[in-house]
Amino acid sequence: MELFQQGGILMYLILLGSVIGLAVFLERLFHLHRARINTDKFMSRIRKLVTEQKVREAITLCEATPGPVAHIVGSGMARAARTRGEIKESIEDAGLQEVPRLEKNLVVLATIAHISPLLGLLGTVLGMIRAFRTIEEMRGMVSPSDLAGGIWEALLTTAFGLVVAILAYVGYNYLVSRVGKMVLEMETSASELLNLLSESDSESKAESIEQRA
Repeated sequence: MELFQQGGILMYLILLGSVIGLAVFLERLFHLHRARINTDKFMSRIRKLVTEQKVREAITLCEATPGPVAHIVGSGMARAARTRGEIKESIEDAGLQEVPRLEKNLVVLATIAHISPLLGLLGTVLGMIRAFRTIEEMRGMVSPSDLAGGIWEALLTTAFGLVVAILAYVGYNYLVSRVGKMVLEMETSASELLNLLSESDSESKAESIEQRA
């Protein structure tokens, strides 16, 4: 605490940034954990229901399953009787809603990662100004102890700012990678659903033609 106080007022700003960054990281981590599902197992059940022409049951499954993948698939299933273009448009609209939810507040974490070292650098500049001001006031007749306060402030703010920035940047990249994987799962599931519904529609038309013949 004594070292922290010697860093000056900018240390409190950097500390505030670290607390906000930690809160954002934990909130996003919890949100992404809740949104995560076993996509392979989920799509296997959807595939089985679509093959059996159980559209209502598939929609119910999507509504009961959390996460963006289920929401996108559910949006497509709700338009199962429409054309491929309409189904694709519905899925894309759902994706435009889900991606911002996954990326929510990530910009805050990125901002903290960029600002923290700048605050540390500002503390360094202020500390050096203080040290040189001491030299001027004492007309050059100074000892190392007379400059210690300014040097402490310069070194501590820089170190603390870099530590916060590194941790925030690592957390940001980790969350971005998690979001990227989830977006990839959403795209893969959407593509698979479009193919399933197209195949199911083709089979239904073929059966109808056979029955008429």
